[in-house]
Amino acid sequence: MPKRLLLFVLALAIARGQAPPIPALVRTVREAAKPDQAMDDMRRIWETDHWFTFPKFEETARNVAAMMRRAGLENVEIVNPPADGVTQFGYWTMPLAWDVKQATLEIVEPQVSAEQRVLADYQKIPTSLGMWSGPTPPGGLTAEVIAASGPIDQLDVRGKFVLTDRNPAGIKWLLAKKGALGAINDFTENKDLVDGRQWINAWGDNGWAFTKGSVPLVCFSISPRQSALLRKLLQQGPPVRVRARVDSRYYAGVYPYTTGVIRGSEGSEEVLTLGHTSEQGAHDNATGVAAMIGAAETLNRLIAGGQLARPRRSIRVLAMGECYGSMPYLSANPERVKNTVAAMCVDTPAGPYSLAGTEYTWYLNPHPAKSYTDALIVRLAEEYFPLVTRPWHVKEYMSGTDNYLGDPLIGIPTVWPYSGTGVHSHHNSADTPDTVEPRSLRDLMVMNAVYLYSIASAGPAEARLMAELALTRGYQQIAAAAGDAIVAGRPLPDGAERVNYARDRAQQAVRSARRLAPIEDLSAPLAAFAEEQKQRLRRALPNAPGPPRPSDPETSRLIVRRKRIGTITLDDLAPDQREGYPAASFSGPPVTALYWCDGKRNLAEVIRLTELEIGPVKFDFVGYFKFLEKRGYVEFVR
Repeated sequence: MPKRLLLFVLALAIARGQAPPIPALVRTVREAAKPDQAMDDMRRIWETDHWFTFPKFEETARNVAAMMRRAGLENVEIVNPPADGVTQFGYWTMPLAWDVKQATLEIVEPQVSAEQRVLADYQKIPTSLGMWSGPTPPGGLTAEVIAASGPIDQLDVRGKFVLTDRNPAGIKWLLAKKGALGAINDFTENKDLVDGRQWINAWGDNGWAFTKGSVPLVCFSISPRQSALLRKLLQQGPPVRVRARVDSRYYAGVYPYTTGVIRGSEGSEEVLTLGHTSEQGAHDNATGVAAMIGAAETLNRLIAGGQLARPRRSIRVLAMGECYGSMPYLSANPERVKNTVAAMCVDTPAGPYSLAGTEYTWYLNPHPAKSYTDALIVRLAEEYFPLVTRPWHVKEYMSGTDNYLGDPLIGIPTVWPYSGTGVHSHHNSADTPDTVEPRSLRDLMVMNAVYLYSIASAGPAEARLMAELALTRGYQQIAAAAGDAIVAGRPLPDGAERVNYARDRAQQAVRSARRLAPIEDLSAPLAAFAEEQKQRLRRALPNAPGPPRPSDPETSRLIVRRKRIGTITLDDLAPDQREGYPAASFSGPPVTALYWCDGKRNLAEVIRLTELEIGPVKFDFVGYFKFLEKRGYVEFVR
């Protein structure tokens, strides 16, 4: 689009009080984005967060607040939820605050060279120490190392350090129960990073966070190179002994989050972008926080310069601890949450263009919360990424971060971009600022800004456009459901059910745009189109029943009502008291089913909808929900 035409389009949009057309908005924001400032912000966030102690998290919050003010955000505030190991938001128990001054691990026996002797030094490489590692006496602890070559409950680990090649967070409770002194971790997500150390950030007895009642065991992390040495020494014998010194403490503190807004011109509605601080990596997630601030600063610059009108709705930026910050925010602001019409979670690397696997994948909403935002982000990506000649992808809902806001009990449709780092360095000491690509950071800024502004500025005309985008995508998904059934040779009843499911989700997405403005319902044509696709199935598929589904009359009688927002972590219940059922903090069949539980659908409907969303699963849904009901996490409607 020529510059003169672009300026004319922007001026016309401002005169009409409307958002510019998507192509003009994308190009305007792209030209205004300044990734160099975002790179500086990313480095500054990483400089404090990569120590991953709670005093450093507080320092990060202060720095982020200053960045928000520089970016022109208003009403910037730091809020301090408790980090006391007891308080719950939803079913997430807040961690105890933790601090460390120094920590080392060295080989005492047998004698090795000076450069091999020290296995870990927190002051030199913070990830040498696991987060929430317990302290040692001032003189340290000297003890034998034993390799966890079999089940922990069959090993004599009492009074010893356990070398483990699987993430020790999963066995921490058992190490504590068996009397181990602690863990030496040589688990890594990438063994090719021979001097990299995996960050151990989960050290609670009952789950991720260290809460009151968790046992304060020592935890170190060593590199693959050091692991090879230590395992060789263990094979040779005699016993290997190490000395651990850790000066750490637990205390009741705070886990801060920082927020500020671009003020809207009308009412109290908001659009939210959120991303987590408080982790050790540059990609995970100093890039995400820097990109959000950069997006807001870009929009403010364009508004101040008269190139964009002030949006109708406010745009809020929220930087917080992952889940342990967003859950308190949601709980503390019920009215604000009710008025938040959409969100984007920015938790992602910004990897080099030159490496494979660093392109962005856009994760959409869970099916019970299908939204126009799914179609919108696809349309924005179609417009933007060809400009930078970069591939991109779309995937259905998956959660491992704060995009759970699409949970129907919360009701904020949320999309999430994610990419790789090229050289895989997730939760590794190799995740450093020098591996962040400015162009990838710019891509995040632009996509974040145009998504937020498109929704924040939406009036009736824009809401209708959002509905039309969802309608187009709905036609595609209904046709795809029929096509997939034909290719798979499904029985006609099964194929028809899948078409009906796609129709219902598409209609829901189209109607969701009416939350932005009072427009007519555009979803009606989808029903007729679905009937056409079922006629197509009747011509192509045998009208024979499929294999019988397992029948359980109890599932027709049970209706599950949820009692709190968010997922059910079970972090207040010891692993050996869970009757074999999983802690469902993020994605998976239990979470998918939980989102379908609206207090009206019976469990048979919930199970079938879960299978239509994610495919056939082998899971004891009846037993699981009975377990949850017995423990008080959900209730049954009789």
